[in-house]
Amino acid sequence: MNVFVYGTLRRYEENHSLLKDAPLQYEQAWTQGTLYDTGNGYPALKEGEGTVYGEIYKINEELLAKLDEIEDYIEGREENLYNRQLQQVNTDRGPIEAFVYYGLEGKLFQTEISSGDWKVHRFIQEKPERILYFAYGSCMDDDRFKLAKVDHHFKKCMGAGSLDGYSMKYLFKVADGGRGDIIEDGGKMEGVVYDIPQDAVEYLFTREGVAPGWYRAAFVDVVIGGEVYQDVLTFIVKTKFDEVLPPEHYAREILRGSLPHVSAAYHSKLQQQLIDLGMVEEQVKNLLKDPETSE
Repeated sequence: MNVFVYGTLRRYEENHSLLKDAPLQYEQAWTQGTLYDTGNGYPALKEGEGTVYGEIYKINEELLAKLDEIEDYIEGREENLYNRQLQQVNTDRGPIEAFVYYGLEGKLFQTEISSGDWKVHRFIQEKPERILYFAYGSCMDDDRFKLAKVDHHFKKCMGAGSLDGYSMKYLFKVADGGRGDIIEDGGKMEGVVYDIPQDAVEYLFTREGVAPGWYRAAFVDVVIGGEVYQDVLTFIVKTKFDEVLPPEHYAREILRGSLPHVSAAYHSKLQQQLIDLGMVEEQVKNLLKDPETSE
C-alpha cells in the first residue's frame, strides 16, 4: 500500500522521521484539492479543484496505524480531524493508488497556499538569503541573464550537478516549439548548479512563468562532485505535452550553456536528443559554432 504526503511528513520536513524506513516511490506526485496553511506549522488538504503536490511512500499496516495516530484519525469516528481516503494520485509514470489525508474541520483552513506545495510555501515565507538552483534548460546559458542585467546574481556557479531518477525532455509547448522540462521517469540527467541570492529567485519565478502557471518551483537532491545537496531549487512544467523539437535559438542556449560544465557523454546525449526529435546533424553542429564567426 502507498501513502501520499504533502506536509510535515515530506522529505527533510519536521515529521519525516516517521517515514525514514518507508521506500520513496515518487518525489513528484500530485492530487486534486486545495492546500491550506493551518497556522500551526503544518498544512491541511481540502477537497477542491486545485492541485496539491507531494510524495508517495510505500507503507505497511503498522506504519499506516502510526500515520493515523499523527493525523488524529480513527476509522468510523465522527469527530476526526482528518479523513483518510484511498484514491488515485498522479505521477509522471501515470496514476497510482495511495492513501490521502484530508482535513475535515473548518478551523484547519486558514490561508490558502496558492502553489499547492508546502515546501515551496515555506521557502517563499522564509526567504533564505541564498539557495542552490539547478538549471537544466536555457538557464544553463548566461546570455539572457546579461540581457536582463541579472548576470551578477549567477556568478557563483558550482559546476555540473547530476539528478538521479529524472530525464530532461522538451515537454512545454509554445508556438515555435518545445521548452525544457524534467520528468521523473527513472532516468539520469545533468545540469548546472548556481548559488544564488533572493533577488535571483524573484527573477527566476518571473522568467519561468510561475504566476501564469507555466512552471512550478520544486526541490530536488542534486549530486555535485560526489556530494549530495538537499532541497535544491528547480522548476518543473505543470502541464506537459508530447515532446516536441525546440527552436534553434533555445537549443543553442542549452548546448552552449551546458558545454563547459556537463560530462561529454551527457552533452552528446543532448545533441542526439535534438536529432531524434527531427533536427539534422549538421544543424546541431552549427548550433555549437559561434554565430559571429560561422557566417
